[in-house]
Amino acid sequence: MSVPQSTPDVLGAVLREVRFASAAYRWIEMSSPFRLVFDHPGLRGVHLIAAGTCDLVLADGAVTPLAAGDTVILPRGDDHELRAGRGAAPTSGFELAARTPGSRLRGGGPGEAAATIVCGAFVAGDPEHPALAGLPRVLLVPGADGRPPGWLTPYVEALRQEAFDGGAGSDVVMARLSDALIARALRHHGAVTDHPGWLAGLRDPHLAAALGAMHADPARPWTLPALAATAGLSRTAFAARFTAAVGEPAMRYLQSLRLHRARTLLRDERLTVAAVAARVGYTSDVAFAATFRRTFGVPPARWRETTSSATSLRRP
Repeated sequence: MSVPQSTPDVLGAVLREVRFASAAYRWIEMSSPFRLVFDHPGLRGVHLIAAGTCDLVLADGAVTPLAAGDTVILPRGDDHELRAGRGAAPTSGFELAARTPGSRLRGGGPGEAAATIVCGAFVAGDPEHPALAGLPRVLLVPGADGRPPGWLTPYVEALRQEAFDGGAGSDVVMARLSDALIARALRHHGAVTDHPGWLAGLRDPHLAAALGAMHADPARPWTLPALAATAGLSRTAFAARFTAAVGEPAMRYLQSLRLHRARTLLRDERLTVAAVAARVGYTSDVAFAATFRRTFGVPPARWRETTSSATSLRRP
């Protein structure tokens, strides 16, 4: 089978669907010992280590050592700490930023300077998008000789400058730079990762063609042979390669994508359940409702009622 002639920009499509939006950055100088805690619901951390060393510690105790030049992103929003030394009381990174004017912050214990970190965060406009489950909890782009890799350096240096000096419109500039940094980091991760997920699938041009087709038109009556043909592979080869790279069978991935689109339509559009079912590729609204209930525990109409009620309660 031949390699598909063009590879769709699945990464761009997924980033548009997830709708990442960056928040403000702060330049934080921490002395030893310190425990800087990030546990604000919905926020996904981005940390650029400008100088020194520290550990990234997840809630389950997993530790990632960090050094100058490293960039670390937590795309799934896991609670975490940046930590150096022993015996420090926890300090909320968000409270530290809230009680300190400007973008340059200092904290930590009475010891020597331990780490200088450019800390930022971003949110996912669609936090339930299934693609987020295909990302690792920690995405580390290691530096070398105290500096980030060359392809990342312009973004990191510009973010450092904005966080350190500030100025009119600085938050907007940092948000745009961060969006670009996250996209480039995800692209890099997809090229080197062994972690199963859609990013790993993009490394294979055959699978990228099938992923692009599914994201472009999930309602199309796809079958495994049709997806294999789009990928330029035999059915058997395609099924095995997709599951190995992405971590789940192609038709299950497609079902997750369709159900996600269905929830978006149920939440945002005034459509009947039958109309939603048709829009996401189901020929039977009964089959759609059964699949939806089996996956989410409630029928689609009930899910919409519950979601609408919760949204109304959150409004000021």
